[in-house]
Amino acid sequence: MSETAASPNGAKPINPLVKLALEFGPLAVFFFVNSYGDRWFGVAEDRRIFVATGIFIAASLIALALSKIVMNHLPRMAIVNAVVVTVFGGLTLALDDAFFIKVKPTIVNTLFGCILLGGLYFGRSLLALVLDSVLQLDEEGWRRLTLRWGLFFFVLAALNEVVWRTQTQDFWVAFKVWGVMPLTMIFALAQTPLILKHEIKREGVE
Repeated sequence: MSETAASPNGAKPINPLVKLALEFGPLAVFFFVNSYGDRWFGVAEDRRIFVATGIFIAASLIALALSKIVMNHLPRMAIVNAVVVTVFGGLTLALDDAFFIKVKPTIVNTLFGCILLGGLYFGRSLLALVLDSVLQLDEEGWRRLTLRWGLFFFVLAALNEVVWRTQTQDFWVAFKVWGVMPLTMIFALAQTPLILKHEIKREGVE
């Protein structure tokens, strides 16, 4: 779930490929450093995750700064991601325990799910606050889309728990990078019929 490439408040339009690189780049760096950190940095194989975490933090902050430069504003999701990566990555390094970076997706996705479903409970679709510049949906459309995304975040949280607790560390990193992103894109595309059904056409647009 991400914001529009041309957001309000004076933001510059941005090429979708550049936007994807800013969002996905830090994760790709995390994967490759974890995979080859022992060769590139001369650390023990069981220490690769810590080197990768440190570089992941730096890459996330750099991506945030580049987002500000390229888009002329800071996307909400990029801010949240950079803060969470810094906090949980920092705990991983400070306490020398990979548990914190592994559990980060569980906590973040659970938090997002609670926020979205909690908003619905109180009669508000908080998803509209993030995507209203991208989509124009009627009230029922926002309600249903928010419900689906809220539940999807809980599914991602559960998947992360299963994978990091039952698989190897390298498998978890690969799943985090090359599994979660495709699953999210497939889920987002699967919402197209719902969006088309509840879309409010702008004036002058067929």
